[in-house]
Amino acid sequence: MVKDTKLYDILGVSPSASENELKKAYRKLALKYHPDKNPNGGEKFKDISHAYEILSDPQKRDTYDNFGEEGLSGDAGGMGMNPEDLFASFFGGAFGGSSRSGPRRGKDVVHPLKVSLEDLYKGKVFKLSIKRNVICKACNGKGGKEGAVKNCSDCNGRGVKFVRRQIGPMIQQYQTSCSTCNGTGEIINKELECKTCHSKKVVQESKIIEVPVDKGMSDGEQITFKGEADQAPGVETGDVVIIIKEKPHDLFKRKGRDLYYNQKIDLATALTGGTFSIKHLDDRYLKVSIIPGEIIKPEQTKCIQNEGMPTHRNPFDKGNLYVKFEVEFPSSDWYSEEKAQTLRSVLPKKNSEKIPSNAIVDDVVMSNYDPNATRSQERSDMYEDDDERGGPQVQCAQQ
Repeated sequence: MVKDTKLYDILGVSPSASENELKKAYRKLALKYHPDKNPNGGEKFKDISHAYEILSDPQKRDTYDNFGEEGLSGDAGGMGMNPEDLFASFFGGAFGGSSRSGPRRGKDVVHPLKVSLEDLYKGKVFKLSIKRNVICKACNGKGGKEGAVKNCSDCNGRGVKFVRRQIGPMIQQYQTSCSTCNGTGEIINKELECKTCHSKKVVQESKIIEVPVDKGMSDGEQITFKGEADQAPGVETGDVVIIIKEKPHDLFKRKGRDLYYNQKIDLATALTGGTFSIKHLDDRYLKVSIIPGEIIKPEQTKCIQNEGMPTHRNPFDKGNLYVKFEVEFPSSDWYSEEKAQTLRSVLPKKNSEKIPSNAIVDDVVMSNYDPNATRSQERSDMYEDDDERGGPQVQCAQQ
């Protein structure tokens, strides 16, 4: 009978498992929890690799069966082989044909950057201050003098331990945080620790990065700074990723490379022509002419070619600017009979309406109409009628 079944339990096999059964179990679990396929399975992948490394070696397995992990002296009880190297030697390099023999990679840091439409049109370099962890120069990331930081012997540097508890005839095994190292996997000698980082191995620094926003960039585009994220000993530094967030504009609306703009013009300009100006995103003024005789109708849209957004990485190629017109009519105090006669004399004559001679004709006068106010009044009248009658009147049909 074996002293400890923890490694067998990790692989999900019995202590009497054959070499072939161990291989099958490792193959299945390593593929499931490999970090390239399961980003959250890193620790589980290490435990699986550690268990298989011990149990696949007949000598180590025999020692483990008789004395448990405590009987594995030296490096044999720890992670003797890099889990990635073990995986590569077993599978010949899965997930793309090559193993990740180097250090594991740190997380990327993502920063949103709000950018105005003007800056996306003209281009601009932004300066951002970022805070990140860097390896402590005082101790070169060791945490202190030699021996200041050591792997916890109780959990083999994993930060967790498997605990067995007998409940009646049953034996329960569960994973718990290592109380010796408080789950860190390391034991710190305070007398030898680095006075700069206090054995954290890293210190925080602020750094200014310059973010070049090119002409024509769009909402959601990314700008990547390689290796500028948090540093940690034995870890490949991740990237800082800047994501462009386009701010809404008060006057222009962007759709891809095209711009849309609403322009108010008076009735005289709509009928007889004239000019108006548009202040563009680069502070230029576009002087736009409406040709006399070109009648502009309300809600009509016209196009100004090559005055839209520049194309990213090809800024001289631009989209179009679409102008939608709102025609402003004069107020009622403009009217006089003399002006009306003058207007009637120059505007096209309308076709006169013909009413049949035998039709009944009523003369009516129009008033201003607000549908919202009308519905409100109708509801008010309904409640008043109910009050006068003593509430809603209900009549039952009799058989």
